[in-house]
Amino acid sequence: MFESARIQTLWELVDYRARASYGAPMFFDGDGRRVTFDEVRDEALRAAAGFRELGIGAGTRVAWQLPTRIETVIASLALARLGAVQIPVIPLHREREVGFILADSAAEYLLVPGRWRGFDYTAMAHEVAGDGVRVVSTADGLPAAGARGGATGGREADGEGAAAGGTGTGIKHGGTGEGRGADATGGRSADAEGTGGDGPGAGTAADGTAPGERHGGTGEGRGADATAWIYYTSGTTAVPKGVEHTDAGLIAGGVGLATALGMGAHDIGSIAFPYAHIAGPDYVIAMLVSGFPAVVLDTFRPAEAAAVYRRHGVTMAGGSTAFYQAFLDESRRHRRADPAAGLLIPSLRLLSGGGAPLPPELYAAAGRELECAIVHGYGMTESPMIAMGTPYDSDEQLSRTVGRPVAGARVRIARPDGSEAATGEPGEVTLKGTMLFRRYTDPALTAEAFDADGYFHTGDLGLLRPDGHLVLTGRLKDIIIRKGENISAQEVEELLHTHPAVAEAAVIGLPDRERGERVCAVVTLTDPAAPAPTLATLTAHLRAAGLMTQKLPEQLEVTDALPRGGPLHKVLKAALRERYGR
Repeated sequence: MFESARIQTLWELVDYRARASYGAPMFFDGDGRRVTFDEVRDEALRAAAGFRELGIGAGTRVAWQLPTRIETVIASLALARLGAVQIPVIPLHREREVGFILADSAAEYLLVPGRWRGFDYTAMAHEVAGDGVRVVSTADGLPAAGARGGATGGREADGEGAAAGGTGTGIKHGGTGEGRGADATGGRSADAEGTGGDGPGAGTAADGTAPGERHGGTGEGRGADATAWIYYTSGTTAVPKGVEHTDAGLIAGGVGLATALGMGAHDIGSIAFPYAHIAGPDYVIAMLVSGFPAVVLDTFRPAEAAAVYRRHGVTMAGGSTAFYQAFLDESRRHRRADPAAGLLIPSLRLLSGGGAPLPPELYAAAGRELECAIVHGYGMTESPMIAMGTPYDSDEQLSRTVGRPVAGARVRIARPDGSEAATGEPGEVTLKGTMLFRRYTDPALTAEAFDADGYFHTGDLGLLRPDGHLVLTGRLKDIIIRKGENISAQEVEELLHTHPAVAEAAVIGLPDRERGERVCAVVTLTDPAAPAPTLATLTAHLRAAGLMTQKLPEQLEVTDALPRGGPLHKVLKAALRERYGR
């Protein structure tokens, strides 16, 4: 039985589950690959040895911008084994975001997939990486002891990335003496294979040590309360905020998720969202806690994903509101094409996710169409889990709230004066708990974020009901949530203002059936008599300025003047949403 108090680091959790579920599957992919919990551990050990040869060790700051693949999880676990500080970067990010993250985090290495989905990540990495950042391509697989081909100071080959069906040519079975964690003695090798035999304690490693001796340890040279991860917010401010997490904090979030979902070894989950999002490790930790496997897809296309999920018998899918809508639409297409067709995913019993509001209408429609429960939750980069619905909640609770605070989370609703609001009274959502981040990379932001009682101010508005469920009613921050990702309105506005035809700009989020919210730019012109720029013209300008595709406006409105009010004559964005959101 899992005892969270005894496990404080991700590597301890990996080793625990490898022993407890020896031989049981942990991952499947769309190409038929199957990897067990113990095989994931052993491949991570071999990759750790390769990373060690590249100079990565305890405290080394390693950024990685990799697709959602089994190899990406293995690479992350290998870095956890070494005690490196990981800096995950969303694959959608481009020069502007990646350059900022590398500089702000003081990254020493950047792992990239080579070329993926038509984009050359290696070329971009060399363009934005400073002299102190070493670019490592995983196009031919993860590095392994004695195989240095994955790292280079120059430009890598233009391959499409590691083959989906294997660990990549960089992984080999050899020893380097990598292990120097709590389990290491003398010259023992952490990367030796030693996986033969009939059980978790069977066989010996290549250097003669028993697997039970070499697999333990906490992750090299780093305490459970030290910074292990630096995530970057995707849009709560114009400049992303660096958010430092410990292993213990992420584990607490994953335990909260696992407890709420109640998944078990008989279930099969899915990961089709960016693993570099904080929800990625959060989900994998829930898998390690509960012992269930998952299907991993590096690209989400609803029809293809549904086919793979049917083949594997997936019981839980999702990721965000946009995923719920995608499966609902695909199911309707599926039935229109064949009225006699059964359920889109017959094995599915749960849709789960967060990242954007869940409209009650979507809850009802998707639940009816897919014949499954929808359990929605609430988290953020600073705290991967705050609240979560459960399969045992009522339809009213699941459709109208984001669930109860998860185990270990203390949620308090604060009035504007800082005092605690009464039950049912709206205010700002504030939070304490072990899943909360350690600090921002900017000390000034840390000081601003916490009150005198140590509660973190989320910037979201909500209320706690008498039944203990949390309702979110709005947000203080001027952000747009598109497909579960935060977009800073301020950042887009600042770049729009650099176009010569734009006098003023206000960027708002409008309700959108597929995206949750779409980005709408409302502008006034420097010369009202001149032809107005088109949406294509402005998006081209924003692309040239380095803005990522995810943040580009999808709707343009030109007006004579922006509505303003109050003593500071602030733009009244609520009025713009009312005007253009109909």
